[in-house]
Amino acid sequence: MSEDHAPWQSPVHRDLAAELLRMSRRRSLVHPSVGLEKSAFAILWVLSDGRPRTLRELTEELELEQSTVNRQVNAAIKHGYLERFEVEDSLSKLIRPTELGREAFKRDGLLRAQRLEQVFADLAPGNPEALLHELRAFNDAYERTQDRHGTGERNEKSDEGLKRGLA
Repeated sequence: MSEDHAPWQSPVHRDLAAELLRMSRRRSLVHPSVGLEKSAFAILWVLSDGRPRTLRELTEELELEQSTVNRQVNAAIKHGYLERFEVEDSLSKLIRPTELGREAFKRDGLLRAQRLEQVFADLAPGNPEALLHELRAFNDAYERTQDRHGTGERNEKSDEGLKRGLA
């Protein structure tokens, strides 16, 4: 193996790793005037299907620690984006967006979509459909590798949520 791309198998592997690192450095492809924190946007995204969730369900779908999601939910409640409510015959309270949360999610979602449109307009060579196809294939292959080698857990609910709305 040549030293110019060590420890990677090839220059292509090295360059792909570098591009993935560049992508991970972006907080998100958002417009500068978005109002929601990334965590609030992610929670509202999960809840955008109209189905309230328990804290445990949100934890599973977001694939985060329960203490992290609890802190994020409490912050979103404090800002008026979410509310907890009781359901008869249930020990767990459910969480749903408030009207303010739905409006903020819609506003910020549109700003994020506009930013992606700007990026896609400058995407050359290539197109959004090809990028989606390759990213989905990469993520699917990565998850199959994790499943085979037991190096990580993934939640199929969150995968479907991402494909439904986040992707």
